[in-house]
Amino acid sequence: MNFIDQESPQKLRGGYYTDPDIAAFLARWALEIRPRRILEPACGDGAFLAALARLAPKCLKAVEACELDPVEAAKARAQALPGADVAIHVTDFLHWSLAPARKSVFDAVLGNPPFIRYQYLNDQQQTRAERIFQRHALDFTRHTNAWVPFVIAALALLRPGGRLAMVLPAELLHVLHAQPLRQFLLAECSRILVLDPEDLWFGDALQGVVLLLAEKRCEEQRSLAELAILALPNRLVLTAGADIRVGNAEFLPGPMLDGKWMVGLLSRNERQLLDSLSDRPHVYRFGEVASVDVGIVTGANHFFLVSDDVVRAHGLEHWAHPMFGRSEHVQGVVYDRARHEANRSLGLRANFLWFGDVPMNRFPPGVRRYLRAGEAEGLHRRYKCRIRTPWYNVPSVSTAPVAMLKRCHHFPRLVLNRARAFTTDTAYRIHPRGISAARLVAAFVNSLTALSSELEGRHYGGGVLELVPSEIEHLLLAIPNNAGALLAGLDRAVCKGTTAEALMIRQDQAVLQSLGITASECATLRQAWTRLRTRRHRKTRTPPND
Repeated sequence: MNFIDQESPQKLRGGYYTDPDIAAFLARWALEIRPRRILEPACGDGAFLAALARLAPKCLKAVEACELDPVEAAKARAQALPGADVAIHVTDFLHWSLAPARKSVFDAVLGNPPFIRYQYLNDQQQTRAERIFQRHALDFTRHTNAWVPFVIAALALLRPGGRLAMVLPAELLHVLHAQPLRQFLLAECSRILVLDPEDLWFGDALQGVVLLLAEKRCEEQRSLAELAILALPNRLVLTAGADIRVGNAEFLPGPMLDGKWMVGLLSRNERQLLDSLSDRPHVYRFGEVASVDVGIVTGANHFFLVSDDVVRAHGLEHWAHPMFGRSEHVQGVVYDRARHEANRSLGLRANFLWFGDVPMNRFPPGVRRYLRAGEAEGLHRRYKCRIRTPWYNVPSVSTAPVAMLKRCHHFPRLVLNRARAFTTDTAYRIHPRGISAARLVAAFVNSLTALSSELEGRHYGGGVLELVPSEIEHLLLAIPNNAGALLAGLDRAVCKGTTAEALMIRQDQAVLQSLGITASECATLRQAWTRLRTRRHRKTRTPPND
């Protein structure tokens, strides 16, 4: 978990400024409809204003912009726009947009809104963000980010037929907290084009961005927007005169897009194959064959998950139980007593301390000293701990026959929990229904499930894939009757470091092709999975001549 006092001033402001080529490209697209009034919700130092000045549009009569930082606002004012009135308001855009008299009068919106977590906003900003959602009857969540209400409010101020062109986090396509925005865009627009760079353009932000180009629907248009996603090989294609081949984009109808937009990254052939496979025999949604629950929530993992050295130093043997919850704990897909003993010998935190509700004065002296050390650290005042009686009494302690790590780098895998070890909230507890645990674990690794994970999950900075229970329950899973016989071979292959690509080929032959899915169909699934995984792992790269 990140805390506000650990973040840089730039990250707290969400100030990642726009490259001139990107600003110019978005401005040119917006100017195609000859707008008279343009809005920029967060102008920073004036990158978009500078682009408009270079393009010198004769149609433009007025620009209104907001910028919370007065120093940056002064820089933006230095960008002269001949023939146009420019008003830069030193204020929070959300506050400005909520004024009762504010109307949908802008022909175009340009911008790069701030990327700031909701918990880093001050109380007034949080209240304004929630009001934006309420004003448009959208579901609000405190997991949102500042850019989401910014785009909602900006789109609301755009006239019918107007254009919105923005730099946004690539997580627009997949995070749950952006679902209200995706719904709003589909309902309010006629056509949406997302340009998806193959590189990270904002290295300091540690996450990918996309360019969102949206046309607000006119009153007579009633259907949901169409959506297309186009890959951009590098920033140079945005320079003047570059052809981004929008005409080649395949626009998907809105009814196909009621959830995440990751499906827009697939080709028509790949989408059709996924649709057909979901109806095949022995292909299930994960939630049909297993339940998924979060692991044990301790509130202070460093205190409750300890090595053997800590156990011996404080005489905690009676309260120490086997546990795992990190990739370093499990090299393969089986966690047994041998693996647990190996982890202990390596000095890993392989013990979960479970004290129950015993009063402190009834523990031996060594245990009391350990618990008091936790109090000296202030653990008893942490939210998860202070709501318990006593604070060290961790609730909902149970094991499950199968576990799944919450995050992964290449592809998710299940772990057969033969040691009956505990898992914390870095892993999920999974209970199979009507199927053996070994069969479920062995069948889970294949290109169909891996591709489904890329479409259903989410990723942030660093390219790590994360899934929550509701997303896991929606994964596609093919389960042949003999899957359990594959477990030992799969475990050995993963333990010895077999590459993800080679592992998928092996498992596709054993799992998918045994169910009648052809080698050609498996190759199509692997190709799609490889492309989405590569996109998730993309790195910052400086384009030539930059």
